Amino acid sequence: MRVFCLLAAAGLAFAQSPVKVVKQSTPEKALIFEVTIPASRAAVWQAFTTSDGLSTWLTPGAVVDLRKGGEWTAHFPGGKTGGGTILSFVPERQVILSAMAPEQFPTVRAEGTTATFEFIANGESTVVRLVQTGWKTGEEWDKAYDYLAQGNAQLLETLRRRFVSGPLDWAKEWGIQESRKENQ
Repeated sequence: MRVFCLLAAAGLAFAQSPVKVVKQSTPEKALIFEVTIPASRAAVWQAFTTSDGLSTWLTPGAVVDLRKGGEWTAHFPGGKTGGGTILSFVPERQVILSAMAPEQFPTVRAEGTTATFEFIANGESTVVRLVQTGWKTGEEWDKAYDYLAQGNAQLLETLRRRFVSGPLDWAKEWGIQESRKENQ
């Protein structure tokens, strides 16, 4: 996912991120992330579980079909797709996805992991907790695990940034010039 690539380019920004990351090896291998979002749980839920909301921070044209078996996908420039399939949800509390890894990890992408997002009210803020499980053994799985330890931290940092600074300006984010203005 493009958002994940931004973190690799940022380098040291990861160490200063407001997202707490835990690489858990036992009892079950997992990635655990936690971030506090300065917004109500209802607002964060809307930004995470609607196409319009997801498009304000993940990518324009994101698709959320909030139902069991529905999609939660981001369609990035260049034809890349990220996200997953909704396994279950509890309104304003939890979304569980069968998550697909980026294309450079074809086995992990095909087999998937489970991403459980929890939304916890904390006064006027919301704690978003992601627990990603279902990791298998092997070199590709290990590389995907390390990649997504950074990538999912960036994902949650971008969600936080959406509430700190407002919806993302995609033309500015991606360096896209508005062709309409140029063609007038």
